[in-house]
Amino acid sequence: MRTEMEKMLAGDLYSASDPEIQREVSATHSWLVRYNAALGLPPSERLDLLRERLGSVGDDVVIRPPFHCDYGFNISIGKGVFLNFNCVILDVVKVTIGDLTQIGPGVQILTADHPRDAATRASGLEFGRPIHIGRNVWIGGGALLLPGVSIGDDALIGAGSVVTRDVAAGATVFGNPARVRG
Repeated sequence: MRTEMEKMLAGDLYSASDPEIQREVSATHSWLVRYNAALGLPPSERLDLLRERLGSVGDDVVIRPPFHCDYGFNISIGKGVFLNFNCVILDVVKVTIGDLTQIGPGVQILTADHPRDAATRASGLEFGRPIHIGRNVWIGGGALLLPGVSIGDDALIGAGSVVTRDVAAGATVFGNPARVRG
């Protein structure tokens, strides 16, 4: 029988109230307190802090505090990535951010999802769908990336957009829902 954590990581229905999962949430909260207090530290020291909790972090990554995530260990960030102030990553499953991607302030990257069936949802079960962001992507401030989307290399996501479906490499999308624009 699989643990709730194993179910979560596989993207299956799981109970977020499971003690093992709650221990990880608590550990991440403690780490976030430290990281978010580190705004005045040199970038190299903040990079060391990121590498303590995130799954993988390339060279020259900058994440400006405050930053928020669920677990951290499900986040992989390529080299030269920049996340501006107040980004939120709900990482119940994998979030991959490719090299040289730039993410504006207040962007939310949300892998967490909930059952559409009311009875299942009321039971407290949830699941996640991974998000992949390619290389050299630019995501404007306040954009929302919904569970399961994939953003191709060199794409541009306009500020305030709600990305509900995959974005092709090199595409420019904006709006709610985000749509391809010339």
